[in-house]
Order: sequence, then structure tokens, then C-alpha cells
Amino acid sequence: METWSLVSICVLLGVTVRWSVSLNSYSGAGKPSMFGDYEAQRHWQEVTYNLPVQEWYVNTTDNDLNYWGLDYPPLTAYHSLLCAHVAKLINPEWVELHKSRGYETPAHKLFMRATVLVADLLIYIPAVVLYCFYLSDGSPKKKVCTLLCFLLYPGLILIDYGHFQYNAVSLGLALWGVLALGLGWDALGSLAFSLALNYKQMELYHALPFFCYLLGKCFKQGLMGRGLFLLVRIAGTVLVTFALCWLPFLSDPSQALQVVRRIFPVARGLFEDKVANTWCSLNVLIKIRTILSTDSQLYLSFAFTLLALLPSSIRLLTKPTFWQFKLALVNSSLAFFLFSFQVHEKSILLPALPVCLLLNDLPLMAIWFLQASTFSMLPLLLKDGLLVPYVVTFLAFLLLGTYLLSALEHCSEDELRLGGYHRLLFCLPRLDLACIVRWKFYCSIAVMAGLSLACVALVPPPQLPDLFPVLVSAFAFLHFLGTLIYFNIVQFSGPPSRKSLKKSN
Repeated sequence: METWSLVSICVLLGVTVRWSVSLNSYSGAGKPSMFGDYEAQRHWQEVTYNLPVQEWYVNTTDNDLNYWGLDYPPLTAYHSLLCAHVAKLINPEWVELHKSRGYETPAHKLFMRATVLVADLLIYIPAVVLYCFYLSDGSPKKKVCTLLCFLLYPGLILIDYGHFQYNAVSLGLALWGVLALGLGWDALGSLAFSLALNYKQMELYHALPFFCYLLGKCFKQGLMGRGLFLLVRIAGTVLVTFALCWLPFLSDPSQALQVVRRIFPVARGLFEDKVANTWCSLNVLIKIRTILSTDSQLYLSFAFTLLALLPSSIRLLTKPTFWQFKLALVNSSLAFFLFSFQVHEKSILLPALPVCLLLNDLPLMAIWFLQASTFSMLPLLLKDGLLVPYVVTFLAFLLLGTYLLSALEHCSEDELRLGGYHRLLFCLPRLDLACIVRWKFYCSIAVMAGLSLACVALVPPPQLPDLFPVLVSAFAFLHFLGTLIYFNIVQFSGPPSRKSLKKSN
């Protein structure tokens, strides 16, 4: 009973932090004519409520696709329609066709923020609670500490409740999928992840680990017996889920193709803004977008993404354990973020989710990455006027995470899973890798703090107006590349030893 009281307090604290951040500004506030993501979400409610389904993704006189046209899968559109019906009951002006463009009032902001919180309470937060208590090792106290840190991850809070998006819906559905697979409910896990993929196409970042884990499990059970039955059941679940989500668009193949074109806009280019991935960082030295055609960029990113994905995916296919699955989720999503086509800075939330799953297992490395992921979005957060929420949530997560999870105390080479590095660096004198990692962590946090201060307090030279955003993205990119290498090495090492689990508890 005492444990569940602590859980209630953790959830209440998580909700309080979320609502406190929501009181601040949002993307595009008071900035006509396009405004920002807040207006995009409101506009989708306007479009889905007033137009027939067949026109949602099509350019018409009533639906200008150049003005925040729908570019997410059908489940996002249905969610917008549901919110629109509620908005219509409260104030019809909020979703009035054409006339509601750029609508901004305190009452409407309250409604929009509330829709994010309700989605969080219904989908994301319950999945986090259940994962921490049913699929995390350790004492009840350790599980409560993990839960609090999971709920207070600043990156997701700042984007959903500050910038304004519904990332917790797709991430929450994906987490329900992870939870179901961890409990052995493979068909339900497939259903949940299919819903996540039909809400946001970026869930493709997590798709290959789900596929390899389930296929590997089928192979393990034997494709001439139970494995075949499981494979048929999973395939049937996925096909039926997709068919139901896409049902309104399947009567006309050209209409379904138009939705696919909107979901995967190749014409937008290799990356947008100053995202902390390989291509943006490399573009500082070699102007890739100028040298290569769009098709060449597409093939190049596909080839590198596939190469980065293969080792982790093959390992998972041959050893389909839940530990391998969690690590493959990190490696797959990071490979997509670092090398794939059309990456946004907010896409770092996709690797952040599986890293949160490892807060209990590898606390220092998880906290380090989650801090870097939040830091990588600093230019976007400053543009939205979210400096104060960024500083407060960043520091709170750092202090609470390192204290509650004893991250700096439990960082021996065994607990950090650094044995693989010694095997790779066999030709060098044996180094105290645990000490090196701790000092790198301290230096990294110090540089993040310094660059954050520089972005706010200093004016860049006129000839280098993007100096600080470029430095932020390049520094964060080094963290993400290092994290991808680290988690690949951990995945190819053995499972966590009982000795290290006992120490962390």
C-alpha cells in the first residue's frame, strides 16, 4: 500500500511539472502567417471536422496543403477529429473553417494543453507505471525512483507541453507494445505497436527490433509447430490493425497513395534546421545538399542507415531475449536518427524512449544520453521562449536522476558493461575506463551548461549567425554517435550479471 502511495505521488509530481511547463509559450505564438506546431495541430482539427475524409490529405480550395497540411498517418487524423468534436462543443469558433486560422486565446490554449495532458494520462503514464513495476528489476523503492525519473524526462515534457505536440501518444502506444512483449503477450504487443506506427510514421525507428524480436521468437519455437501459429497470429493482428486504420482510404488506391506521399515527403530534403545527426554535422564541412541530388541523398542515407542497423538486428534475430530487444530498440532508433532521411531535431525523442527503459539497468549512461538529447533541442526551445522551463527541468532531472538512481556510485566497469571495450582495445595498456567515463560525464555536463549560457548571453559574429546552434548540434551529435557505439558493444556482450544487479539494488 505504501508503494502505491509513492507511485501516486510520482504521477502527481509528473503531472504538476507537465502543467507548469504548459503555462509557458508555445511554437509560433503570435507569429503570423504560418505560426507553428500549435497552429498545425489546431488546423488539423479544423480540417478533419469540416471536410470529408477523402479530402483530408488532398490539396483543395478548402484544404491548402501548403498551410500545415496533414502529413501524419490516419490515426493522428482521427485523434484530431476527436479533439475537434470536443472543441466544437466548447466553442465552435475554434474549428470554424478558414476563419479559425491562427486562433489564439487563453481559453483555447487551456483546451489544447488539456488535450495533451488527457492523452498522457490515458496512454503514456499508465504504460510507464506498469513497465517500471512489472518489467524492472530491484526493490519497490528502486522501482519508484526509476518511475519518477522516467516521468520527469525533460525532453518529452518540453516538446509536448512547451513547443506543443502529441509525441506521448505514439511513444505511449509503442511502450504498451514493449510492455506486452515483455509479459509474453505477443499479439497484443503487435497491435499496440501497429497503432503507434499508424499514429506517427517515425515509429519506423522502432519497427525493425519489433519485427526481429517476434520473428526470432517464431524461429526459436519452430516454424513447423508453435512458431508458425505465432507467426500467423502476429501477421493477422498487424494486417487487420492496418486495414482498420486505413479503411476510409482503401476504396480508392490513388487516395491511399496520396496519403503515403504526404506521410513520406521526399522533396523536403535530407534534414531540417540544425539537427544533431551525421548529415547536418557533415554539412558544415561538406555541403552535401548542394553536391548531391535529392535521389542521391536518399540512396546514401538509406545505405548508411541499413549498415548501422544490421549488426544489432541480426544479433536480436539470433538471440530474441527481452534484454536484447531493449538494446536493439536503442540502436535502431539511434541509427535512424543519425543516418536516415528527413530527420527533425524532435526525432531524438524516439531513441530517448528505449533509453528510458534502461534507467534501471544503466543509470549513468541513460541519464547522460537523456540530458544530451534535451540539450540538442536547445535552439528550438529558445525560439519558442522556453529557456526557464529548459533550465529548471534539465537541472532537476540531472540532480534527481543521479541521486535517486545512485548513478555516480554504481559505475564500476562491470556495472557500466565496459568489458567489450577492453576486448576492442586489447593492444593498449589496460585503462580505468570507469574513471574515464565519470570524468567525461562531468566535462560533458559542464560543456552543455557553458554552451547553453553562450546561446543566451552572447551574440554570434555577423559572419557566423548560426554559430551557437551549429556548436550545439555538433556537440550533441558526438554524444549520440558515441551512444550508438556503446550500446552496440553492450548488445554484443553477455546479459547483465546477477552480481551487478545485486549491487545496483
